Amino acid sequence: MNPGLSRFLPGLTSATPGGLHLPDRAFDRRTFLALAGAGAGALTLAACAGPSTAAVGSTPTPTSTTDWAGVKPAKQISFWSNHPGGSQAVEKALVEKFNASQSAITVTLVTAGASYEEVAQRFQTALTGGGLPGLVMFSDVWWFRYYLNQSIIPLTSLLKAVKIDTADFRPSFYSDYQYAGEQWAVPYARSTPLFYYNKAHWAAAGLPDRAPTTWNEFAEWAPKLMGAGVGTQKAFQYPAVAGYAGWTFQNNAWGWGGAYSHDWDITIDADPVVSALDWIRKGVQEEKWAGVTANDQSADIASGAVSATVSSTGSLVGILKNANFDLGVGFLPGGPSATEPVCPSGGAGIGIPQAITPEEQLAAATFLKFLTLPENTIAFSAATGYIPTRTSADTSTLTAKAPQIKTAIDQIAVVRTQDRARVFLPGGDKAIADGFGRVVTQNEDPKTVLTAVKTQLQDIYTRDVKPKLV
Repeated sequence: MNPGLSRFLPGLTSATPGGLHLPDRAFDRRTFLALAGAGAGALTLAACAGPSTAAVGSTPTPTSTTDWAGVKPAKQISFWSNHPGGSQAVEKALVEKFNASQSAITVTLVTAGASYEEVAQRFQTALTGGGLPGLVMFSDVWWFRYYLNQSIIPLTSLLKAVKIDTADFRPSFYSDYQYAGEQWAVPYARSTPLFYYNKAHWAAAGLPDRAPTTWNEFAEWAPKLMGAGVGTQKAFQYPAVAGYAGWTFQNNAWGWGGAYSHDWDITIDADPVVSALDWIRKGVQEEKWAGVTANDQSADIASGAVSATVSSTGSLVGILKNANFDLGVGFLPGGPSATEPVCPSGGAGIGIPQAITPEEQLAAATFLKFLTLPENTIAFSAATGYIPTRTSADTSTLTAKAPQIKTAIDQIAVVRTQDRARVFLPGGDKAIADGFGRVVTQNEDPKTVLTAVKTQLQDIYTRDVKPKLV
């Protein structure tokens, strides 16, 4: 095990399932896989609508009135996780490290589901049936539902009470969980999309060894890749409709000068978004250089079936594990109207339930402080591929072994907060992804489809969101 990482996680050794191993040799794909943890695999961000959280009140409480100075932490709490990115081993080690570091609080790690949706279903059941955790993990499309239904507490005063240095969180990640003057979660397993490409295919096609600056530039490259005789099915593969589609299509919408929404104003049917989607449709249906994966675009590029794709930064681990070629990565391309910021944020955060005692909430925040210490975010990133959430975290052990992860970290500077239509509207992500699929895979008219999607999104806002807003 790498001595630098063993300093962070003494309980995670080569004998631990999914343990970290770092051979002392020049970087190659196996070295980075070892750095990332044998159990990591390809990371994906769940983007389905999932179950609806049950409302436990009417209007969310915007601020906390608890006097934390008079509260004593509970002795026991649980941490619910779906172990994103194959992170069970490193999460177990972090929990054990915390428990060994003090005797006042014991944390139990609970596998609450295999996906964010399964965790949400279990959390919903616990809201009415009891047995809530101290901390719960949720994806970018879940936390606002919890806020609307008063399922989680505002964290500002609590984070201050346990002296978490919130200014040290990466601003674009931390601000993702802010609404009504409060902080509702803390960033944890955070990621962005990256452009992945097969360097051997690029060389065969005579292309420069870099990601395209714009999508129109890639459209010029695509015929060269298709004609390079490298045996691919397509030059580019889009994400599955039920997976990443609603997340990554924001990149195209922004690059063409549009957006799914501006605050609560739904604009997904505006001309720039329609043009962006029609451009994608043409590449798939008419020009035939692009496809839509039936399963996982990361597996498609790793197998050599396609030359390029867009996927989570966390997918790097799985691709390096399975590919037998040099992998290139780059920032997301821009569009004809904007080249930055056109990269959406993404991933999971951690919140604290409202319907537990203040003692349990304080204990949860105490563990949350430990879990998000800079050195622990590095350990988590090394084991999964997610981006360290602390600006002060020393990423040299990661970037020295895997230059690709530096590109992911550098891209944070041009990350854009996601549109509310996707992440704030319950089921909004699914409505957007389904519309994307109808146009791209079924060749339907983008203006007609996006007009219908806008109606869906407006109905969700009027019915499920607007009545609960402060």
